[in-house]
Amino acid sequence: MRVAIVGTSGAVGQEFLRVLAERNFPLDELVLFGSARSKGTTYEFKGKKLTVKELLHNDDFKGIDIALVSAGAGISKDFADTITKFGTIMIDNSSAFRMEADIPLVVPEVNAADAKNMPRRIIANPNCTTIQMVVALKPIEELSHIKRVHISTYQSASGAGASGMDELQAQTVQVANNEEPTVKKFAFQIVQNLIPHIDVFLDNDYTKEEMKMFHETRKIMHSDVLVSATAVRVPVMRAHSEAIWVETEKEISVEQARAAFEKAEGVIVIDNPAEKQYPMPLYLAGRDEVFVGRIRKDLTTPNGLAFWTVSDQIKKGAALNAVQIAEYLVKEGVVK
Repeated sequence: MRVAIVGTSGAVGQEFLRVLAERNFPLDELVLFGSARSKGTTYEFKGKKLTVKELLHNDDFKGIDIALVSAGAGISKDFADTITKFGTIMIDNSSAFRMEADIPLVVPEVNAADAKNMPRRIIANPNCTTIQMVVALKPIEELSHIKRVHISTYQSASGAGASGMDELQAQTVQVANNEEPTVKKFAFQIVQNLIPHIDVFLDNDYTKEEMKMFHETRKIMHSDVLVSATAVRVPVMRAHSEAIWVETEKEISVEQARAAFEKAEGVIVIDNPAEKQYPMPLYLAGRDEVFVGRIRKDLTTPNGLAFWTVSDQIKKGAALNAVQIAEYLVKEGVVK
């Protein structure tokens, strides 16, 4: 088994290295690729030093079984044919292919089997906010079809990559020292602030980030569910939070919902408000699961539920989900 990482130096690329090691993914060789600037950089993996190769249009992917790619949509589109031409399966973390009809969009806890139908040898990793949400929606959908979802996201700096985390860290120090904060990555100062604007605004005044949640959820869940989202950047380092309201066809009790969450794959329930127990990003960064709490009935309709979720954006929202897809392909014998 030969595996490649494309975009090794980025936040998700670094997380790929950690997740592959943590989960003892069954590989015989790991090959690292990056930009001309990253070429020659070395990283340690399971006690060995690996050197980054420059990503070029050549035959370097011959013999590589799986490529975990997180280098941006432009690079993914440009290099897809180069990566897959010898049969390599490309698991792509960018937005490049998510809504292509002949490319599966996969969250293993929700629609793992879709990964087997990949005529172009490409599998798309969904947007981080969508991954987190659909893992939590799946157990509710199994009780009763979800008709509509309203969601507000509270998205960490890590969603903007390593540069976003660096900016939050730098601004924290600058404000503490009574200095003018440096604003480069985000539209406004992020420390001590909330920015209700992630990605570009579209003609309907929703952002591209918000519309991703609408379209991707329907594709992953094979559903006609309607999703209305408000995406907010918050001064948190690397775990996203989401306030979710769902309306189902049949009434679901809080007890039924909690029991469904508790047995769901990839979900951990922290829900004891009387003891101030609920998921919080400060304490859940670095964890694999989607954490659910504040489970309650909606007050506007008997068929409504409200709950709160937290999940590590870089991990489950990106690198871990891609590695879980690869693990599924190995388990099912698609890759040997």
